[in-house]
Amino acid sequence: MYPDYFIGWGRTPYFRHVVPHEYTHSWNGKFRRPEDLWTPNYNVPMRNTLLWVYEGQTQYWGQVLTARSGLWTKQQALDEWARFAAFYAVAPGRNWRSVQDTTNDAIINPRRPQWITWQRFEDYYYDGQLIWLEADTLIRELSQNQRSLDDFAHAFFDMNNGSLTPITYNFEDVISTLNNVQPYDWSTFLRARLSDVGKPAPLDGLHRGGYRLIYTDEQGDYQSATEVNRGYTDFIFSIGVRVDKSGLLTNVRWGGPGFNAGLAEGVQIISVNGIAYDADVLKDAIRWAKGGDTPIELILKSGNRFSIVHLDYHDGLRYPHLERDLSQPGRLDDILAAKE
Repeated sequence: MYPDYFIGWGRTPYFRHVVPHEYTHSWNGKFRRPEDLWTPNYNVPMRNTLLWVYEGQTQYWGQVLTARSGLWTKQQALDEWARFAAFYAVAPGRNWRSVQDTTNDAIINPRRPQWITWQRFEDYYYDGQLIWLEADTLIRELSQNQRSLDDFAHAFFDMNNGSLTPITYNFEDVISTLNNVQPYDWSTFLRARLSDVGKPAPLDGLHRGGYRLIYTDEQGDYQSATEVNRGYTDFIFSIGVRVDKSGLLTNVRWGGPGFNAGLAEGVQIISVNGIAYDADVLKDAIRWAKGGDTPIELILKSGNRFSIVHLDYHDGLRYPHLERDLSQPGRLDDILAAKE
């Protein structure tokens, strides 16, 4: 938690979901807890197979409640959904590694990710969130808006009021409660999204929610504020890199234009087309290269060695946004709306 979470309110919109997220944990993860994450003593190891519920659904409720409570505007919520949906849509790691396998990350690679677009890292959070959005919109569609994932939450978490004793659950308990809310083949639905590899990111929830993911050359206010306060500039959806204020590459999209040109995490950009690196200088270079055939020239520093790279990219700046799709009901609008 940032010490200026409240007094610096306007500077950190991307961080406002943390309190709703942790509040949700009081009943998802603490009161109701995956059975393999409950242990009688410290000599028994925990297992993380259900983190896509423990954290994935908590991530979903945390962001939904941020919007419902007014901590985010609807546009800020949509911009956040666009940002992470786009990231998982372009990350190639899903071609070899399942969401279910990432539940082991807390054990084998605790908070030390590298090359995350290829390796994947704790994707049960945001991939899980997209899966639960798909489940929510599917329940709403099948029930003709008579039921939703809110009903699942009431049935699954609202029990034994006043008790401080955790109640554990397993995969079958999740499936049973979903079927009581809305009959469907939820086992196949979840297992496919958790265990399959080589499949696109689960964006059907956005589509069924009434939105489509698009890219423009203009960055939204929320995304811009996120970059300013986190100290980086995001080119992940264009040249495929994320750069900090000093020009250091902190993320390189595996298989992206920058990767294919030889860029790597930990390398520093010194100059762009002969001009000292600055985020705006690189943005201008990407704009000027759009539709042309002249590559962008970068001088790089790795340790005490310098090199020149010619980046052959000509598609311009690309920033993700959610655009209303009028062919579908506005279910995501309903999900984010305040409740009485």
